[in-house]
Amino acid sequence: MLRVENLNAFYDKAQILRNVNLKVDRGEVVAVLGPNGAGKTTLLRSICGLVKTKGRVIFAGRDITKLKPHERIRLGISICPEGRRLFPNMTVEDNLRLGALLEECNDRLRYVYNLFPRLKERRNQLVKTMSGGEQQMVAIGRALMSNPKLMLLDEPSMGLAPIVVENIAKALKRIKEELGISILLVEQNISLAFEVADRAYVLVKGEIVKEGSIEEMQGLEREYFEV
Repeated sequence: MLRVENLNAFYDKAQILRNVNLKVDRGEVVAVLGPNGAGKTTLLRSICGLVKTKGRVIFAGRDITKLKPHERIRLGISICPEGRRLFPNMTVEDNLRLGALLEECNDRLRYVYNLFPRLKERRNQLVKTMSGGEQQMVAIGRALMSNPKLMLLDEPSMGLAPIVVENIAKALKRIKEELGISILLVEQNISLAFEVADRAYVLVKGEIVKEGSIEEMQGLEREYFEV
C-alpha cells in the first residue's frame, strides 16, 4: 500500500530525515516509535507532501513524490494530525463533514457515529466545549470521512487518560478489521502501539534504527526511551 524509499526531508537547510525506508502493507497497522525530536511528525508530513523531500513515496503502486497534498488525499491518504487541528467554533458534525471529499458522505458519517457513539450524542455541540478525548474522536472520525485507503495518525494518545487511550485502541482495531484500512501510527505510547500494530519501526535522530514485528520489539523502551 505504501512504500517510502530513501526519504530525506528538510526544513530550509536543516535535514530532519535521513534515508528513511519503510512500508505499510494493505490492511496492516504499522507503528513508528521514537523519542521527541526524532522526526516522526516530519515523516507523516513528508508522506502528505507538506515538506521538502528527496527520495520516493509510492502509494498503491504509484509514485506520488511530486504530487501536491490535495492530490494525495484524493488518491486515498488521510491524516489525523498531532494536536487534532479541529475547528473549535464549529459543531462535531460540521467538523466531520469537512473531512469528506464528496457531498454525499452519510454512509461514512453513520460509521463514525457507530464507532464513537458519544459523537452522535453530541453532534450539534461546539468542539471547543468538549473534552480532549472527545476531540480526539472527532479528529479520527474526520480522517475517516474521506474514505481513505491509508490513515496517518500522529500521537493520537497524547494527553489522554488511560481509559480514553484504551477506547482509541479499540477503535483502531475496529477500523482495521471492519474497513481494512492501512494505518501508519506515530506514537510515544509504546503500550498503545504494541496493542494495535502488526509491526514497528524505531526512528531516532531522523534515521530508522530498528524494525520488526511486535514480538521482536519487546524491551524497546529500555533500549531507546530511557531518560
